[in-house]
Amino acid sequence: MDAHLPDAFCQSVVSLLPTQEPPGQQGGRPAISHAVVLKVIWFVLTVGCRWKDIPREFGCCGETARRRLKLWQELGVWQRVHLRLLSLLRQRGYLGGRVVLIDSTHVRAFGGGDRSGPSPVDRRKPGTKLTLLTDLRGTPLVLRSAPANFSDHREILPTVAAYPSIGGLPGRPRQSPDFLFADAGYDRQATREALSAQGIGTAIRFRKRPHGSHLGRVRWPVERTFSWIKGLRRMRIRYDRHPTLIDAWQQLTLAASASESYTPHRETRGLLRLFVSLLNVIRSSRLLAVSAILNSLTILP
Repeated sequence: MDAHLPDAFCQSVVSLLPTQEPPGQQGGRPAISHAVVLKVIWFVLTVGCRWKDIPREFGCCGETARRRLKLWQELGVWQRVHLRLLSLLRQRGYLGGRVVLIDSTHVRAFGGGDRSGPSPVDRRKPGTKLTLLTDLRGTPLVLRSAPANFSDHREILPTVAAYPSIGGLPGRPRQSPDFLFADAGYDRQATREALSAQGIGTAIRFRKRPHGSHLGRVRWPVERTFSWIKGLRRMRIRYDRHPTLIDAWQQLTLAASASESYTPHRETRGLLRLFVSLLNVIRSSRLLAVSAILNSLTILP
């Protein structure tokens, strides 16, 4: 993503923030506008610099931006921005929530802090595991963080339980998906049974089986979304230790990625590739059960 804050995203956030009052009769220094602070936060998110390295030309110091980032997370602003974008995507027909994809990745937690643990993929240095839930187009729905040494089995159920209630269309918002795709890292019979008890079908690749399940032809959007997230340099390495700041960056990343996912040329290519991938999976003799389930589902809202 570009370090320049998109105007549409800025207006979406500022419209949810409380109105700033001018100085009173006793005078005083006027507060820095929300738009200026938001530009600094976006700059740190995309460039990954330290708070104290913010150029003075922005008109706002890094410490002020850090405090506002934390305050807005406590007020639930970032979550509301994400839900508003999801509702807009659903209203325009660019979001389907019946079938979801899940995957995880590891990032280094510089200095440790909350939700960090010895990373099994980085010589036991402090790290964090990010678990992402998306729809079939790769639009991010849920992003959770946990210590790097937590297993995928431990994170899949809380991630699915955090499925957002998305409006935008008449009727009651969906509370859970109908079907879930996952890789072999989530292969566990207890997980399948727990999701089945909630009415969620699964297509999880079995471990120690020959290759050829063709699940990767459907799961690629969640991996692409992870590449978008790691394109935000603040998300490549985790520097913050306070849980509120960690949640703030995650919610802001979800909102930014949802905003980025609504791009016409990307949507056209992705939609064509999606239907070709689903057709190949349905034709696969190894997934006849998945084919029967998918035939009964409506992928698009």
